[in-house]
Amino acid sequence: MKTVATRRSVDKFLRSLDDPQRRADCAVVLQMMERLTGEKPVMWGDSIVGFDRYSYQRANGKEFEFFRTGFSPRKTALTVYI
Repeated sequence: MKTVATRRSVDKFLRSLDDPQRRADCAVVLQMMERLTGEKPVMWGDSIVGFDRYSYQRANGKEFEFFRTGFSPRKTALTVYI
């Protein structure tokens, strides 16, 4: 699975965004999701900020972990995963 939790810094990732408005929007979403989930943010892959995690099993029997909720500042839009 390509999208896995990493040790990358969420703050460093968000500070690296070129668009100042996108950075500001992400700061608001970050604070909101931290408050609502009670969890600390974790980078998933290269560009997703995730909160909390859960395990699931695919039909082939393999187990995986994924974030419960999160967001990603994509090029065309800020994407929220619920």
